[in-house]
Amino acid sequence: AWTEDSAAPVYSVSKGLVALCFNMLVDRGMLDLDAPIMNYWPAFGANGKETITTRMLLNHRAGLTWVDEPVTLDDFRHPDVLDERLIAQKPLGTPDTEQAYAATAFGMFAPALFRQITDESVGAFLSREVSQPLGLNNLWIGLPPDAPTPATLYPFSPSRLLRRVIPEALAGNSPEGRLFRRLAFAPSSHSYRAVRNPDLGRRGLEVLNDRRNLEIELPWMNGVTSAADLAAVYGLLGNGGTLNGTRVLSEASIAELSERQSWSDRDPVVHKPLGFSLGFCKEGPEVYSPNSESFGHTGTGGSIGFADPAAGVGFGYVMNRLDWRLRSPRALRLARAVYASLER
Repeated sequence: AWTEDSAAPVYSVSKGLVALCFNMLVDRGMLDLDAPIMNYWPAFGANGKETITTRMLLNHRAGLTWVDEPVTLDDFRHPDVLDERLIAQKPLGTPDTEQAYAATAFGMFAPALFRQITDESVGAFLSREVSQPLGLNNLWIGLPPDAPTPATLYPFSPSRLLRRVIPEALAGNSPEGRLFRRLAFAPSSHSYRAVRNPDLGRRGLEVLNDRRNLEIELPWMNGVTSAADLAAVYGLLGNGGTLNGTRVLSEASIAELSERQSWSDRDPVVHKPLGFSLGFCKEGPEVYSPNSESFGHTGTGGSIGFADPAAGVGFGYVMNRLDWRLRSPRALRLARAVYASLER
């Protein structure tokens, strides 16, 4: 039975947790966002990447929108082998000239850089520095062997795909329609190349129902959390950086995250207005929050976590019946209900 503590995989919401860990390194003086990444990872600078900075990478402006060499989920069990493919990758165009959402590549380059800086995985850091001191028992990237099995995911069914999704996608000009057409028919498009590697195979999104794929770290997709713990993380970011007396992030860092650092009126991967601030999404006005200071991250299927420092709000939504739209109407209704309750 679903309870307030039920945990589920949250897909790209995981990227927001990765972003939190990077910003904690900045707070601790371990990372200069504007220094070349090759200062921390010398081999990274090969093949035209010598000027790319961590700020560019986190703001999806590094030109590392996809990885050309085919990658499998099992490759993430061998980080050194995967790193060689990342070192060989050339950036698309000139870095820092265009934003393009690195849907899966972010989950390869960012954790590889994190290991170079800290000599540990981003999932291990998250558990030790965030989950444990804050008493969050349902917040992981890389599920521990002794953790309860998360909720089973239910993607949209084949019948729903045929009756609803495909007709709407082919007929309309919505962001979902534009994305669907490129994923289905345009293998040379930004969308296809940014999303399809690693190829999840015939099971698609259901690969995260395999516990084996939850116990490795796939930092762009296999974070596991409950709505309560996700809201707690974003609640501390929305209220000065502390929770129950434990400081996680400085007020100065939160102020920087509140300012948009990158924006595209139509991101070439997701085909909707989208921005970023050091790894966190900066949505357009009135998507989830009326306040421009808000930041967070959504995930495939509808999950979302966001902080609103202007209202002192942290929001977490987790579910296991996945929605096909880029922004779940269920999550939107819940977010608007929160702000309606604040007005009352």
